[in-house]
Amino acid sequence: MKSEAKTPDQYISELPEDRKVAIIKLREIAFKNLPNGFKEVISYGMLGYVVPHEIYPKGYHCTPQLPLPFLNIASQKNSINIYHMALYADSNLYNWFVEEYPKHSTAKLDMGKGCIRFKKIEAIPFELIGELLSKITPQQWVEMYENAFIKT
Repeated sequence: MKSEAKTPDQYISELPEDRKVAIIKLREIAFKNLPNGFKEVISYGMLGYVVPHEIYPKGYHCTPQLPLPFLNIASQKNSINIYHMALYADSNLYNWFVEEYPKHSTAKLDMGKGCIRFKKIEAIPFELIGELLSKITPQQWVEMYENAFIKT
């Protein structure tokens, strides 16, 4: 369900009421917990949090005119999804999240390499998501990204 919204506020305003509440809460958690330097944008039709060109001029290697993506939050057809690039790039972070998740939610973890899917809003472990978002600075993400994805 890719949105054509041009701003985060427009994206949220177009959501169904139940999804809107959850996305607003996730957005507030992102603002509160992401280290300084990440910038909120619409990225790939979702709420996005990126390392802006002012910090990382090279941008995203696939499309250098785009800032370096880090996190996306989306209301999809059957779930609310969090796409966290560092979970894909860092197995230690991934393993930490998988181990912590059952301490915060009774719902079965529905997760790919970097995508966490929540079919039920009440199953979203907001506190754990906040802790996850606080773990990586933009500078750490750039270093991790270059080590994991940039071939020299």
